[in-house]
Amino acid sequence: MRREAVVGLVLAASILSATPGVRGEECVALADLTNDPVGAFPAEWQVRKDEGKGVYSVREEDRRRVLHAASKGQGIQAVLQHEWDLDAYPILAWSWRPVVFPRGADERRSSTNDSVLAVYLLVPYSRIRGPKAVKYIWSERVPTGTPLSSNHGLTQVVVLRTGTDKKGQWADERVDARTDYKRLFGESETPNPAGIAVLTDSDDTQSSAEGDYANFRVCKQ
Repeated sequence: MRREAVVGLVLAASILSATPGVRGEECVALADLTNDPVGAFPAEWQVRKDEGKGVYSVREEDRRRVLHAASKGQGIQAVLQHEWDLDAYPILAWSWRPVVFPRGADERRSSTNDSVLAVYLLVPYSRIRGPKAVKYIWSERVPTGTPLSSNHGLTQVVVLRTGTDKKGQWADERVDARTDYKRLFGESETPNPAGIAVLTDSDDTQSSAEGDYANFRVCKQ
């Protein structure tokens, strides 16, 4: 995207208690889609523009709910406001699946900066300039580990996966969001996250992108 505008964040405090996660981890679920109608935009999420509600919808697959994203020439985030203790729960985990990669996308160039899948850790920074963010992406072309940034440095990008060989397949992710944030922004203090966001976009390439997200949670080390 040329400029990644983020929904204005209103911090919502929440009390976290550890619950069993995947592979015996102690995790806390971030997104619960069970009460959302299939085909609808999830009630707890927000978008900057109303047309974003047409990009993201709840689907049911193998008795679990997933957040489906289908973008046609659009670049709109969906944001979930959720505050938590990043020292106690430094791990951000989720599952995602690429379905349609935006045609000709290459996140190294502003003119082609689209991604089939992206997940953000959001940290409050400025009402005018928006939050700081660590953005984890699945890129078609950019090699894993390539340093990228956008939004005048307020968004630091981690290329988590590269390539189309797993197109149509679910992949599980587990990142140390606390360590990544401190390293990328050169800060020693642990921030207080305000939430997460997802972005499946195709506005710069004026093409289409499609993917799925599921099982967002934060975990102990």
